[in-house]
Amino acid sequence: MTSPFVVPDNPDSACQPPSTKDFLVDRTFRALSRVGVVLILAVVFALVFEVGRKALPGMQEYGFDVLFGTVWDVNQNKYGILPAIWGTLYSAFIALLIAGFFGISMAIFLTQDFLPAKLAAVFRTIVELLAAIPSVVYGLWGIYVVIPAIRPLTTWLHTELSWIPFFGTSLSGPGLLPAALVLAIMILPTIAAVSQDALSSVPMKTKQAAYGMGTTHWEAILKVMVPSAATGIFGSLVLGLGRALGETMALAMLVGNANSISLSLFAPANTLAALLALNFPEAGPREVEVLMYAALVLMLITLIVNIIGSMLMVYAQRGNKQ
Repeated sequence: MTSPFVVPDNPDSACQPPSTKDFLVDRTFRALSRVGVVLILAVVFALVFEVGRKALPGMQEYGFDVLFGTVWDVNQNKYGILPAIWGTLYSAFIALLIAGFFGISMAIFLTQDFLPAKLAAVFRTIVELLAAIPSVVYGLWGIYVVIPAIRPLTTWLHTELSWIPFFGTSLSGPGLLPAALVLAIMILPTIAAVSQDALSSVPMKTKQAAYGMGTTHWEAILKVMVPSAATGIFGSLVLGLGRALGETMALAMLVGNANSISLSLFAPANTLAALLALNFPEAGPREVEVLMYAALVLMLITLIVNIIGSMLMVYAQRGNKQ
């Protein structure tokens, strides 16, 4: 009589011990993964080294004057990127606020049984297709559609609320607000897609348990589902912010490319990525060194933002476990 505790020798059973082939596949996969990690790190270090090597002469000659200067004049040999740093951070955070609200709302709408499954899949595909549109097309759309559409509203806001710093100037053409609006649409697919995955990964039993406690549909979503997926949702915001900081062509076409620091949403501004894209084609040797300096600063800003985001995600995970 066969003991009930002995696993039957069935080749089709999932309880069989790993074979030599399984060990080989596992070791090969681990080795390829290690090689991939080393190659990625090597590429990153090579990129930083090359940019830093070319930026070093400019850093030695101009020092911190480039970081805190507000004038970019090649003829006077003055290079300041503080307005570009301000414009990069300002436009990215405004875009993140807009895209974060709509992206998370869209993720809730598409994953929490507000639509039939097939119709939700159609809307999900449409949102994801936004990520495939080239940046220059977004820029053209912003120039010919967004700016003319919002100009009457911005004119009224400036007329009625000019005493508020955010509306202190009038929008006559490219400016920070149209650039931030288009940038928000560009990062929206990333935030929406990752937030949907985070909400979908929450076990259905969690939601059913909330219903069993007597919660309404919205209480289950806002008090149970969203907090349970908070780490993934926050990760989507970090990814969206990282892309917003490095976006180039659309902002170069819409932000106005003015070296000025202003709180006004209607004032023209500049970003580090736009500064690099517009000045590199005609830059001389000395200007290239300063532009590489600016590129290094942009990389540092992106790195700091991602490190802070990762630390906050780890902190949130620990809080959820407690």
